[in-house]
Amino acid sequence: MTGPFPINFLHFGWIDAADVLLVTVLLYQLYKLLRGSVALNVALGLVSFYLLYLVVKATGMELLTKILGQFMSVGVLASIILFQQEIRRFLLNVGKATALERMRGWAWGRPAEVAPLPISPFVEAAKSLSNKYTGALICFTQTADLTAFADSGDRLDAEISKRLLLSIFNKTSPLHDGAVIVANGRLRAARCILPVSENPDVPASLGLRHRAAIGLSEITDAVVLVVSEETGAMSLVRHGEVFRNLGTGELRARLNEWLLAPAPGAANAARKAEAAA
Repeated sequence: MTGPFPINFLHFGWIDAADVLLVTVLLYQLYKLLRGSVALNVALGLVSFYLLYLVVKATGMELLTKILGQFMSVGVLASIILFQQEIRRFLLNVGKATALERMRGWAWGRPAEVAPLPISPFVEAAKSLSNKYTGALICFTQTADLTAFADSGDRLDAEISKRLLLSIFNKTSPLHDGAVIVANGRLRAARCILPVSENPDVPASLGLRHRAAIGLSEITDAVVLVVSEETGAMSLVRHGEVFRNLGTGELRARLNEWLLAPAPGAANAARKAEAAA
């Protein structure tokens, strides 16, 4: 007997238990890294393809096994190419994390405390910017990690307020050109660079701000608020879909629906935060 749990000819020891535990933690961290982005769908597709390969190989289909085997032989290289941004972000997070953070966030999986998100400052700021025909681009983080995009701009980590938003997007401000990233109830970064959508079906009437908002929403689950500099129209972009020419009431309603957490007491906390702002 090599372990405490003998099953006929199988022996499950402490090393096997540690092996399974480490693989489970690794897969969970991989899921947290990819969730909310299209990369998760690609990863699920690769796993499904690998399972199909195992089934075909087990059934003895030699020709199909050889064909699928050729794809599997370059699977590691293809994965590195497909997930280069996610791998880079993962390694950066590992390098930045302290031992205590890794113990709390990785081993125990305790979620970070998230501050309630006030909606009113964004609605009021968007209304004011719209009246002045001043462009704006505000990205609200959901489950997908936007750290890579935040790193492309200037770090703020500031409390949310209407005055700060108006100052950032003022045409004379050095921070106005680019997007603002909102995460965990704070303004994380400004002047951020977003990926521009290459979808040919995007209307020609939409400018670069809208295309950048669509591009981010196509690869993450972020919600993006856009104020057009040309027309002053307020729009929301989600999952690649643009909701144009919104009034302040509809803008507030959609942001409340999409962004506020449904947990008990979250709505009251958010309303208190809005009142304080």
